Amino acid sequence: MIKVALKGLAGRKLRAALTAFAIVLGVAMVSGTFVLTDTINGAFDSIISQSYKNADVVVSGKTAFQTDSNGNPVQAPSFPESLLPKIKGLPGVDVAAGSLADDKTKLVGRDGKAITSGGAPNLAFSVDPSSDQRFNPLKLTAGHWPNGGNEIAIDTGTASKKHYAVGDTIGVESRGPVQQFLISGITKLPGVSIGGATMAVFDIPTAQKLFHREGKLDAIRVQAAGGVSTAKLVAEIKPILPPTAQVRDVSAQEKQDKKAVNFTGFIQYFLLAFAGIALFVGSFVIANTLSITIAQRVREFATLRTIGATRRQILRSVILEAFVIGTAASIVGLFLGLGLAKGLNKLFAVLGFDLPSASTVFAGRTIVVSLIVGIVITLLASLRPALRATRVPPIAAVREGATLPPGRFARFTPIFALVTLVLGVLLLGYGVLGHGLSGPSRLFSLGAGVLLLFFGVSANAARLVRPLASVLGWPATRIGGAAGVLARDNTMRNTKRTASTASALMIGLALVTLVAILGQGIRSSFKSAVDDLVRSDYALTSTNTFTPLTVAAQKRLAKAPNVTVISGVRAGAARYFGQTDNLTAVDANLPKVIHLEWKEGTTAVPAQLGRDGAFVDHKFAKDHHLQIGSPIRLLTPTSHVLTVHVKGIFKLPNGGSPFAHVTISNALFDANYINPENEMSFLTVRGGVTDANTRTLEAQVQTFADAKIQTKSQFKTNFLKPFNKILILLYVLLLLSVIVSLFGIVNTLVLTVFERTREIGMLRAVGMTRRQTRSMIRHESVVTSLIGGALGMAVGVFLALLVTHALSSEGIVFAVPWLSLVYFVIATIVVGILAAILPARRAAGLNVLEALQYE
Repeated sequence: MIKVALKGLAGRKLRAALTAFAIVLGVAMVSGTFVLTDTINGAFDSIISQSYKNADVVVSGKTAFQTDSNGNPVQAPSFPESLLPKIKGLPGVDVAAGSLADDKTKLVGRDGKAITSGGAPNLAFSVDPSSDQRFNPLKLTAGHWPNGGNEIAIDTGTASKKHYAVGDTIGVESRGPVQQFLISGITKLPGVSIGGATMAVFDIPTAQKLFHREGKLDAIRVQAAGGVSTAKLVAEIKPILPPTAQVRDVSAQEKQDKKAVNFTGFIQYFLLAFAGIALFVGSFVIANTLSITIAQRVREFATLRTIGATRRQILRSVILEAFVIGTAASIVGLFLGLGLAKGLNKLFAVLGFDLPSASTVFAGRTIVVSLIVGIVITLLASLRPALRATRVPPIAAVREGATLPPGRFARFTPIFALVTLVLGVLLLGYGVLGHGLSGPSRLFSLGAGVLLLFFGVSANAARLVRPLASVLGWPATRIGGAAGVLARDNTMRNTKRTASTASALMIGLALVTLVAILGQGIRSSFKSAVDDLVRSDYALTSTNTFTPLTVAAQKRLAKAPNVTVISGVRAGAARYFGQTDNLTAVDANLPKVIHLEWKEGTTAVPAQLGRDGAFVDHKFAKDHHLQIGSPIRLLTPTSHVLTVHVKGIFKLPNGGSPFAHVTISNALFDANYINPENEMSFLTVRGGVTDANTRTLEAQVQTFADAKIQTKSQFKTNFLKPFNKILILLYVLLLLSVIVSLFGIVNTLVLTVFERTREIGMLRAVGMTRRQTRSMIRHESVVTSLIGGALGMAVGVFLALLVTHALSSEGIVFAVPWLSLVYFVIATIVVGILAAILPARRAAGLNVLEALQYE
């Protein structure tokens, strides 16, 4: 039976290849995800390990918590430079060197704009040009290290992209107006691409002045004297440290630093989710393809049964075919993932997420997981068709047109389909609307609900095929004439097959529709919130709207003519009520530019905050039982404990607000946070928004390269740009599942052309032209695609209703992007046309006489 199975598989190369392609793409996504994230992790590991080369222990600033609520590292406090000679004087120390680092210092191009790439960091470091550079991870490629107040070394990437060389001047912005520096050297981090990040290197005195850390250091790297253990060296250093510093051995420091870049784990799970979707769609394609081929091979299986093959041998034969297809597809997908990883990396870069990379990491785990996932999914998808094959009776070998007999439980199929659908809906409703559910329980309910919903819709779709084909196929009857009528009838002929084929496309379209509606809801909510809250004429933000901006820019803008009010919103991180969360701070004149609806308190609240006040939103107050006068204990990154009292509670509008759960005064914030920065500032001017006022404001802050003056409408548009990029990324990744479903349609049409060879031959014999034959197949494909699109959009709208209802407490509304849905319909038609190209050509190319004799 093994030889029979392999020989039969070899005789159906095209069908096997088309079936395998559904798994190839899914496995490639799994493999590519692991390769990409492992390579990024390898780059970060290399960066971190190189940054502590030749050091045994590291002295650094001490923080109460390492990262903010978004996972970004918080700025550690600096410590006095006088600590360095004390450490050098310890008996266990061989060499020690101090350094500074900063992520707020930006390079400025010749156009006066900050050199940035999406969310990539702008890194700045210090170097001691008189030392032996044993602790310096950077390597010069040209020039020399900075040695003076106006010298700088920049990274090779910036030098190449922006055409800078040694001897040129480049601008630098760091908590103040742009300053010009002479490029003394070009540097790089060996073996690693830093992606879209930039690097600026200064000597220590210049860095201290530029970073506003005169007389201070951020870190001291220490190498132990001969024969001194790391533990002993740590014990020697600890007693002389100030409260703001700590000492760790290098391995502990590296481990701590790696925690700050654990976002690659999110990227991995995020991409694997889309790989799972592609494989899920692929399983539908495989199951449908094998079901059709088994139905077409009834006489073949019956003949095998006649000559002695058992049911178990037939089952093994079909499972073996699936195993061979799954193995071959998984191997191809595994290596295709290497190319896909590079493509995903370029996609991230195009969308502004240019991440560091090093040499490609192709781990053993990637190979094992990719092969297992591909093979197991294929075998599971083939199980039901294989069991159907065992029901072929031997007598079918002598019957022309014999069909598979129904199974023992076939009469329960409609009930099972309905129960699956209802159970999926109930689980989704429970996951979305259930109160008091833990995170894992809610995720399980939602995941299981979505899967059962897709299975349920697919199982019940056969009942909807006839009415949907009648409506959606009507244009084909008008456009295609007789060929269109035949195409519509063909989709109705085998409703189960049409439903199964359309279901693969339904899954992708459902998720695309869900994303589109949620995206539209978030956009609508945000725009509504800005319209309700903002009363200013302009906003001052960073170029990308999200990065914090130096307070000096606001102070400079306050001096501009015609500015009547300017109010800044600071942002930082704090721990309160047991978790790390955002903290914002405001000026006393906030009510003149931002309108808040106060549930408790008045517009005078911001002016009353002082050194011990805070205001909160009404949802946070309800969750934590807060009222006017309630105390809130805030722990800052520098371990300062602030106790503030609630002086106002405002109603959180739909779409959110620019404020964190807790907001304090800018005076209190500035007194307790290192180098405070504005998240945004709002201002009003005499005469409102005019071209003249805009030019005046822009001229006032032109020496701040990262400052951007925006009107309210520009603020809304620019704030949503990163969100729109994320939506584009989601669409591109979901496109993979649509491509898989496209091959499912191709597969089905190719197999039905084989199945209807004699029928097509008869149609050709009675006068149907090649063009009409191609038209018939094309219309059939488009109608099938439209059925999948209609089901998918209906499911997507249903899911969006549930999700937006669950998110209504966050201000997200249900909004339908009608234009996007029109685009999806057009895309569905295009998918149908593309899927029909190969099957239509094969059908039109059939030899009429041979087709009439085909069995």
